[in-house]
Amino acid sequence: MDHVRPVPDGAPEGAPSGGNPAQLADLLRQAALGDEAAFAAFYDATSARAYGLALRVVRNPAHAEEVTQEAYLDAWRSSTRYDAGRGSAVGWLLTIVHRKAVDRIRSVEAATSRDETWNRETAPTDHDQTSEAAHASLDAARVRSAVATLTDVQRQAVELTYFGGYTHTEVATLLDVPLGTAKTRIRDGLIRLRDLMGVAS
Repeated sequence: MDHVRPVPDGAPEGAPSGGNPAQLADLLRQAALGDEAAFAAFYDATSARAYGLALRVVRNPAHAEEVTQEAYLDAWRSSTRYDAGRGSAVGWLLTIVHRKAVDRIRSVEAATSRDETWNRETAPTDHDQTSEAAHASLDAARVRSAVATLTDVQRQAVELTYFGGYTHTEVATLLDVPLGTAKTRIRDGLIRLRDLMGVAS
């Protein structure tokens, strides 16, 4: 089984789980033997509770759905490791869900922290007047002539930012690259323009 069915939109946290503990444990044991129908029944009986837990932890419906799907994929792949003597099937599943949810929070927080660090480290200083000089001191024709000498990736990023009026985040989306990569291309392009046009740094 390479995928599990999507969690219904707005799956209610308090919906009945269905199936008693013994039945759920039996379904999980059958799934461990490769029985996809048994795992589907296990999913149907537990998905509302799994989604509810994920939503309580990540507090974002879209992330909660993704976390739930990841948890069921993990459960399917590791079902042979379930030990009924150590706890209920639902408890085992919810442990996986909780771990995945916490991982998602950490991943989101790490990405946010990286962006904040990048913004701090690359913020323009009083001595970096490249973009201002390009606009205030030089006419548009000269700027475009210099832009034409940039590499393709630098030129795309600079043109979108300074001629297209897009934000760094929008440029990253348009070019389908990480935000940090887009900022690097813009920065490198501006440095190249400064050097080409003899703008004092």
